[in-house]
Amino acid sequence: MLGLFISTAYAQEAGAAAASGGGFGAFMPLVVVFAIFYFLLIRPQQKQQKKMRQMIADAKKGDEVITNSGLHGKIVELKDNNVVMLQVANNVVMKFERSSIQHIKGYETDDKKKQTNQLAKKNKAA
Repeated sequence: MLGLFISTAYAQEAGAAAASGGGFGAFMPLVVVFAIFYFLLIRPQQKQQKKMRQMIADAKKGDEVITNSGLHGKIVELKDNNVVMLQVANNVVMKFERSSIQHIKGYETDDKKKQTNQLAKKNKAA
C-alpha cells in the first residue's frame, strides 16, 4: 500500500549527465537575444539621444524652437546652462528649461546635411 504514494527514484548514468550540455551552451540563446536587443533597440536610442543633446547644446539666441508641449517661440535669451527665455508673442516672454526644447526650426543634423548634399549633387548631375 505504501508503494502507491512513493515513486521509485532511479539513478542517472554518469555519461548522460555530461551529454546534457554544459554551462556555456545554456547561455548562448540569452547572449544572442541580448545582442539583438542591443543592436535593434538600445543603440539606435542612444544615437537619437546624443543628437538631441547636441541640438539642445547648439541652441542660440534668435533660433525658432518648438517645445515638448508644442509651444512655438523664438529664443531671446539664454540664462545659465538650463534656462531659456522664449518669445511666444509680441511682448510675451516665457521661461523654459533648455531640455524642454524638442526641435529647432532649420536645424539639420549631420545625417540630414549629408542627404541634402547628395540630393544637390544628383540634381546638378541630371
